[in-house]
Amino acid sequence: MIEEKKEIDVSEDLSYIPYGLLNYRVLEGMADWVRVIDKNGKVIFANAAMKDALGEDIVGSDCYKVHCRNQKCGFCITSRSIETGETVQKEEIIQGQYYSVKSSPVKNQNGEIAGAVEVFRNVTRERKLELELIERNKKMSRDLHFARRIQERVLPKRGIVENLRIDYVYQASEMLSGDMFDLFYIDEANIGIYICDVAGHGIAASMMTMFIKQAMRSIKDEVLSPALALEELHKRFSILELEADKYFTIFYGVYNKVTHRFTYSNAGHNCYPIKFNSEEIEPLKIKGYPITLLFEKVEYKEKEIKLNLGDKILLYTDGITEARDHNDKQFGIEGVLETVQKNPDNILKEVEDKFIIHSWGEQDDDYALVLVEVVD
Repeated sequence: MIEEKKEIDVSEDLSYIPYGLLNYRVLEGMADWVRVIDKNGKVIFANAAMKDALGEDIVGSDCYKVHCRNQKCGFCITSRSIETGETVQKEEIIQGQYYSVKSSPVKNQNGEIAGAVEVFRNVTRERKLELELIERNKKMSRDLHFARRIQERVLPKRGIVENLRIDYVYQASEMLSGDMFDLFYIDEANIGIYICDVAGHGIAASMMTMFIKQAMRSIKDEVLSPALALEELHKRFSILELEADKYFTIFYGVYNKVTHRFTYSNAGHNCYPIKFNSEEIEPLKIKGYPITLLFEKVEYKEKEIKLNLGDKILLYTDGITEARDHNDKQFGIEGVLETVQKNPDNILKEVEDKFIIHSWGEQDDDYALVLVEVVD
């Protein structure tokens, strides 16, 4: 036989609230802490879970004393719920545990707010995991900042090397870059220079740039020919046995300061460098496959040009050319060529400014701009 529930008229005597308006049997069975507070801030009901944790004497005490405080909270969600009728939530630390506290208004039979019911849910595990994650993220961020400083400091110094002047712009889309370039002595007569672009960006791509830098510095002591150097680089990359989606492009040239000849080769770097001076512009086009595991053996070709006083070579990566405007149009090699034609002076700033305007200031990829000029 089902027992008929008796409706109790709750007036200003709020001691009736737990027995009239709330199904206290449900509240007693909840694992979360539950309490009811009257308009005077007194606890008039607490469920079994809350009493077991904090003691039987919490009923009748001021609500804030349950939180081990001597005065009211700076932001009292109970008062807010009673005054506005809102459901309000905040977090409290009680006995070293984190609780999410939600306060909702309780109305009497006349529809008037007579108090508030609060539910305390223990979220200590979640908060500790969050704090641990925050600390780990802080450490990772510090490590990434350190790695970025290292990556930037291994770049060649701006200025004059023998009879070449080098300047550049280098910008990662994330903390670390997958673009890299270098300029180094090969012997007393020859200077090597390359620019490379690793597929992707971030940590994995930046680690690959370090492999390329170390490998090229080693190869230059053994091989002078740019084409043969790239073939040797491909062999060393293959030994790593990485996934098929790991690859990079690289343009490599060797400048002889005695003969002023510049010999170059290309491994899939579609952003071909541009040689220019006050009279002419000459793209340094030459085909070649990227450095990838898709090919067991690769042969590269090379070309040679003469560099005269005042000649400049602009090297760059596809972070520049693949930037898109609001119409999804790429900046392209054409955008670089047009900028060189119209504004050959201060070309690094001109290209970067045009690129930023074209892409509306959005950067989706790493980019590098390198300018080499013959000054003697």
